[in-house]
Amino acid sequence: MSILFRQLTICGVGLIGGSLALTARKHRLVERIVGLGRTQSNLDIAMARGLIDFATRDAEEAAQGADLLMLATPVMTFPATLSAMVPYLSPNAVVTDVGSVKSWVVQQLEPLLKPAMSFVGVHPVAGKEVTGAAAAEEGLFVNRRVIVTPSALSSAEALEKIETLWRATGAQVEQMPPASHDAILARASHLPQIVSSALACALADEMVEGRWAAGFGAGGLRDTTRIAASSPEMWRDICLSNSEALTSALRLYREWFARFEDAVAASDERALNELFARGRRMRERTE
Repeated sequence: MSILFRQLTICGVGLIGGSLALTARKHRLVERIVGLGRTQSNLDIAMARGLIDFATRDAEEAAQGADLLMLATPVMTFPATLSAMVPYLSPNAVVTDVGSVKSWVVQQLEPLLKPAMSFVGVHPVAGKEVTGAAAAEEGLFVNRRVIVTPSALSSAEALEKIETLWRATGAQVEQMPPASHDAILARASHLPQIVSSALACALADEMVEGRWAAGFGAGGLRDTTRIAASSPEMWRDICLSNSEALTSALRLYREWFARFEDAVAASDERALNELFARGRRMRERTE
């Protein structure tokens, strides 16, 4: 493959940004990779693993000469980070992100760009509960969905380059409008996180006759609460920036949770069978 960008600057060299850097380096899709971070310890790991060529905690220094800027920090930090970096980017730079929310990001970021710049929103649906440069892995995106959300400032050239970059990871790249993305992911990603975290909150201090109830959980409890270990900062920002779609998803969940509650309270054998069977059918479709 030919070089797509001279310099990729990654703001937040963690699981997603670091994993993409491994692919970009392997296929020589960028000449230079710069990492911008808040903590020196994470940047040191990124350097030691060869994820980046240069590490800095200074936004101006990181932006110098970048023709691709990737925002991979919690979404609510995007506007301030981009504002600080825009004056120092290449005049025709492409700005992209890997956030789990798109409409809010487009609304906030596109007005900050200079006339010749492009913005291409991206969401790799490949997250894990682990974070940081140490978690980056080259095969993270293989056969996983990567959603590209073109918007008003997504030039055809920028869109093609970004999709080429992500296809190199082995991902299944597809396009959809930002609003559609947010409605779908509110149900398929954001709602499961809240359900997992709510269960963990409910059991955090639950004692029965002097015994911590969660301590007796087996695989089911561990599997269901696994993603409750995810970054609180990241999920706080997702909830704040996708509140309308997520509220709708929570209402949908509340409706079905209430059906379970009513069936259990009434010892309704038929209703319970139907509910568990419906859940099982959904799970089987995802296998």
